[in-house]
Amino acid sequence: MYTKEFEIRWSDIDANRHLANSAYINFMSHTRMAFLMENGFGQEEMAKHNIGPVVFYEHMYYFKEVFAGKPVKVSLQLKGLAEDGMYFEFVHNFYDQKGRNFASCEMMGAWIDLKERKLTALPEELFKNLSSLEHTEDFRILTKEDTRKYGKKPQDLS
Repeated sequence: MYTKEFEIRWSDIDANRHLANSAYINFMSHTRMAFLMENGFGQEEMAKHNIGPVVFYEHMYYFKEVFAGKPVKVSLQLKGLAEDGMYFEFVHNFYDQKGRNFASCEMMGAWIDLKERKLTALPEELFKNLSSLEHTEDFRILTKEDTRKYGKKPQDLS
């Protein structure tokens, strides 16, 4: 399982003196990007293909508070992937220094063509690199319908 270890900094703490919501998001993003950079998705490679990742949603589940003073680990697993690599779903788990799971997050995203500003498939070599990430037990092939499963749509003010 891919993991990153983090020291909880003063700036990661909220008014209740535990890990702030924004820190969870930052730790997950850093973990994802570290895996991607280590697996062929560096800035040069993404610029070559003119692609970038976009996040559709992140659903957080908090089980227990965590405080500064001890390192935490954040894992990354692949929960779903479209046949062409366009859509992806990751699971992050958060562990304390004793390996106890204190939070979990499911996130879904896609790849965007940065010139056309439209979703795009992954080039074959990058698809292989991404699909090498450890899969969750409930891994599935994603379709466009999976990205709409919560039925959320924009609601303008007027």
